[in-house]
Amino acid sequence: MRDAATHGQLTLAYRTATQADPMAALESAKGDDPSVVNQPKDLLSDSDIVCFGGSATLVPKRAILNIPKALESRLKFLPGSKIQSWADFFAMNRGWITTVEVSRVQAEGNKAMDEKTAEHVHKSTNLVVATYMGGPISVLPLKVEGEAKGEAKEEAKETTQTAGK
Repeated sequence: MRDAATHGQLTLAYRTATQADPMAALESAKGDDPSVVNQPKDLLSDSDIVCFGGSATLVPKRAILNIPKALESRLKFLPGSKIQSWADFFAMNRGWITTVEVSRVQAEGNKAMDEKTAEHVHKSTNLVVATYMGGPISVLPLKVEGEAKGEAKEEAKETTQTAGK
């Protein structure tokens, strides 16, 4: 069994906690308010719509790697179509959609897909969507080797300059 805290003990604990409050010593942030500056963009302008059989889903721009001529009409929203999650839509349409799992590095454009996969993507008669851990992801264009090395040199130079100060 424990004894109940007395009024004096509770008052002392409260006073100690308010004096040592780290939030009171915290300085306010300088600059623009991130909640105002980083407002989300329009979801539809950042997405492609895939629609078929009365169902539709959104995938990020640049996630679709191959669009065969025969399937171009399925990239338009048809009125009355029901919006579904990617997982549900893909499960119902596996016959004409193929996914290619990419790594984070590949999605950022820092590493190319292996030649066999790239060839399969371009020869496919299915709609090919890039995925990362099962969900669609945008794949940025491959960075030129000189660009990537130049960025690395700039970062190294900045780090050296900062360390010297």
